[in-house]
Amino acid sequence: MNKHRIIALLILILAAVLLRFLPHPPNFTPIAALALFSGVIFRDRVMALAMPLGIMLVSDLFLGWHGTILYVYVAFALMVFMGRSLQNNATIGYIAGGGIAGSLLFFLVTNFGVWVTGTMYPPTWEGLIAAYVAGIPFLHNMILGTLFYSAVFFGSFHVLERLIPSIREETGPVGA
Repeated sequence: MNKHRIIALLILILAAVLLRFLPHPPNFTPIAALALFSGVIFRDRVMALAMPLGIMLVSDLFLGWHGTILYVYVAFALMVFMGRSLQNNATIGYIAGGGIAGSLLFFLVTNFGVWVTGTMYPPTWEGLIAAYVAGIPFLHNMILGTLFYSAVFFGSFHVLERLIPSIREETGPVGA
């Protein structure tokens, strides 16, 4: 990866870090979009996983930990792999579909984690359903945030690749 591409990616990643600390509606954050973006942009699997999970780890040192953190990290790791499946077909439609599917996956994994690890819901089928129903208002924000920030990350990077050709990888720009 060339140095101009690395600098452009670092700027976008730094923006994601800073955005996580700004006030925002619940679940309207850039991390899910960054997980999808990392999966598409980074050819190296370890680097693709390290970006969103590293940002989560560092920012969680300041924001705090909770009982379902493992489920959150697993959901974001799965979103990275969703992004990797789009590497050769990163069109607007597939990225939007990946953002929606990733948000749904996040919803399923993290609300399952709330049910399994917590005491808010009984360990019954009805308790699991109640955990999912209680999470529905957060799903809306997750989908909107992931779509918004996906547009910001992928769109910004696409524009940068057009404006500064040295940012492009040898295989061509994302979404070309």
